Amino acid sequence: MQGTAYTTTPSDLAGEPAMAVPQIRNAGPGYEWKAVALLSLAFGLVGLDRWIIAPLAPAIIADLGISPPLINALIAILGVTWGIAAVAMGSLSDRIGRRKVMLPAILIFSIASGLSGLAAGFTSLLLIRGFMGIAEGAFCPTSFASTAEASNPSRIGFNQGLQQSMFALFGLGFGPILATWLLGFTSWRGVFAIVMLPGVILTVLLWMVIREPDTITDKRQATTKASVSEVLKVRNVQISMVGLLCAMCGIFVLSANTPIYLASYLKLTPIQVGLVTSAIGFGGFVGQWVLPALSDIFGRRPMAVLGFVGGAAFVYLFMNIGAQPMQLFGALFAATVFSFGLLSLLTGPVAAESAPAGMVSTAAGLIIGVGEIFGGGLALLVAGYVIATYGIQYMLYLALGGLVFGAFLMLGLAETAPRKVKRNA
Repeated sequence: MQGTAYTTTPSDLAGEPAMAVPQIRNAGPGYEWKAVALLSLAFGLVGLDRWIIAPLAPAIIADLGISPPLINALIAILGVTWGIAAVAMGSLSDRIGRRKVMLPAILIFSIASGLSGLAAGFTSLLLIRGFMGIAEGAFCPTSFASTAEASNPSRIGFNQGLQQSMFALFGLGFGPILATWLLGFTSWRGVFAIVMLPGVILTVLLWMVIREPDTITDKRQATTKASVSEVLKVRNVQISMVGLLCAMCGIFVLSANTPIYLASYLKLTPIQVGLVTSAIGFGGFVGQWVLPALSDIFGRRPMAVLGFVGGAAFVYLFMNIGAQPMQLFGALFAATVFSFGLLSLLTGPVAAESAPAGMVSTAAGLIIGVGEIFGGGLALLVAGYVIATYGIQYMLYLALGGLVFGAFLMLGLAETAPRKVKRNA
């Protein structure tokens, strides 16, 4: 494979998608696979740095003397700052370049992860995690745009799915295993220091490989870019913003509260809780890669609808299974295959193909921002209220409701997959 060079014709911004992923000239043979591989590893590191705090929570609670609910606050603050930064920095990278945003971002969030181990109390850890969210939010839409720009049009879904699947695999799959293994010979502070190191290495490798798209390197095109307000007029962007909120409502509510539900409501043993909960990471990995890849063939809209319908169906099944670990694992695995797949589908190929020319990162940033702030932040606060008022089992209805609403919403998505658009032309 090699870096692609192609153009498409934008259509009306307020209606049909623009389908204008920029070109990268003179990238050289093998650019596509090298760029996608490094960007995938980097996004896996984002997932690891973000979620490794969960398996370290018992050690942090014991050392800093904080209460368990404050761990949710540490997770939520990163989501909120991530969302705000994604909106602002996605647009900035479309103006000044991918490298100028992406490279400092990965270095900063890696260092911030290491600094987490120096926190003396809850307040300092909260500030560090919030700052880390800003850097990760800047990296997220910029890296998605870089992956789209490095990809052949027929492989955008496959490549962006691969990249985003690393988030679940590293963060929710391998992360807990790595954290508990490292705690065998170091403290939680040492774990944060260790996971900082890969980010420094990846910063250097990305600096060596990543190139800028034509819309940034060619100054003649700079004046023809759409504004943020015009991006917000694109129907697919509007639908994807609300759709990602719905998907994240399901994903984050499940990810944050499933262990408590299994232990306190279903009375599973710690080993059983760990087994069932691991389905989130491994199911998310499969879904984030497979659903966008299938959308290259069958279309973005059918796969988006299927993602929400399948996620809702298996969450409902999960709600109605008793204390049966293997059945719970199967239902949760399937639910996350579908629901996590929506994250990479909406923020990846749908955003890239719907954005006006030169505004891929802006479109992804807007979608991610709304999803993170409201789905990754506000939804957790609502879930906390539901749990405190009605009981832990009722948080599942919040997750289910978000997925059901999203299924109806996706019916209005305009098709953007190149194969489907060409076939229907």
